Amino acid sequence: MQEAPSQEGTVALDPSLRFLKTLVTILTATMILGVITFVTVFVIRFPSVTALSLPQGLKLPAGEVAQAVTQGKGWVAIVTESNKILVYDGATGALKQTVTLTP
Repeated sequence: MQEAPSQEGTVALDPSLRFLKTLVTILTATMILGVITFVTVFVIRFPSVTALSLPQGLKLPAGEVAQAVTQGKGWVAIVTESNKILVYDGATGALKQTVTLTP
């Protein structure tokens, strides 16, 4: 029969439980360091967000409301609430193409 733990101090752990406790502590510390490293690398390496620079002459047709804007090399596309994609020249802002989307 096992002896009852003494009330005077802490109870000595079984060696296998002490080993398991050490492994859990090491795993916790490793995970914390991993998350800190991941967040640090993500913040350092993430490209800074730059403002979208639209051409000065860009004007939407009357009655159109922009829903989304995207920009590529030499062009700007605006998706409107009336399901149209308006493609503009990136330098001058002149309308180059209109694409109507079917719902």
